[in-house]
Amino acid sequence: MASNNGKPVSSFVPRGMLGLWVVLFVIWMIANASLAVEPALVGLVITFVIAHVFVSSSEAWQRLRLTPSALYHFIAYSATFVVELVRANLNMMALVYSPRIDIKPGIVKVRTRLETPLGRLALANSIALTPGSLVMDIRDDILFIHWLDVKTTDIDEATEALVAPFEKHLEKVFG
Repeated sequence: MASNNGKPVSSFVPRGMLGLWVVLFVIWMIANASLAVEPALVGLVITFVIAHVFVSSSEAWQRLRLTPSALYHFIAYSATFVVELVRANLNMMALVYSPRIDIKPGIVKVRTRLETPLGRLALANSIALTPGSLVMDIRDDILFIHWLDVKTTDIDEATEALVAPFEKHLEKVFG
């Protein structure tokens, strides 16, 4: 990045923006379920503005790299998320329609290998979006999760049950 009297000069397109812009545009096109020109042009503009605002306001987005490996793992993560979402919904449906609700709610502690704030945010959102679990706090590499039906309080076993499905792909995308 160029400097002006020792101060960095920001360009109109900050570092890391292209990757975020592409991801947002792909999500836009999938959400619109159309390949028409008008929605695509509107999506290009809207996703550019959103990507620019996010990347300009936080250094976390500037670490995002769009590589073939990261793209593969993002797609694999998305598929994993859908599978876990369906599984969690089926578990909730079984609990709701059960004649006797036999659950053990509680708070468990899990550990993550993810190092970036963006990676930890993605992990926390993935866990929170699956019914039956909610991330309550993040402290360094520890997440405190309210689990509707606690299967184990062992940190390693709980990490394997709640974090492992998402973490292996998020680690490749966000670090």
